[in-house]
Amino acid sequence: MDLVMPDWGLVVWTTVTFLFLLILLRAFAWKPIMAAIGERERSIEDALLKAEAAKEEMSRLTNENESLIKQARAERDLILSEARKAKDQIVSDAKELAHKEGARMIELARVEINNQKAIALADVKNQVATLSLEIAEKILRKQFEDQQQQNELVSQLLKEVKL
Repeated sequence: MDLVMPDWGLVVWTTVTFLFLLILLRAFAWKPIMAAIGERERSIEDALLKAEAAKEEMSRLTNENESLIKQARAERDLILSEARKAKDQIVSDAKELAHKEGARMIELARVEINNQKAIALADVKNQVATLSLEIAEKILRKQFEDQQQQNELVSQLLKEVKL
């Protein structure tokens, strides 16, 4: 039983040594350890707060970026729509101008054709009249070589003419 029951001196010295070690640890180890743990807790807490703030900032920036992207897309769509309208207007104006110019050119051609036709008809009429006069002259010359035939024709024409 001596082995199981320690001596009172050993118990006292062990207790004194333990208390001395406890005081030493408290004075030199626990305060710095606790200060380091406290500092570490504060730095972790600060880091968590900064991370949360950064997360909120990222969320805010993401929302701003999305709104800017939506706005840019809307502006792009508006610009494209205006460009399409301008293109359609230009094409429409060009077609209308081409139709007007074509109609004007057709009308000018029609007028020129009519003028050339009138000139050609007048020329043909003049040629026909000239030919008719030449033929009539030749026929009359041949027919009136005789004086008696001339006198008969004149008297017949005078009978037909009523004054």
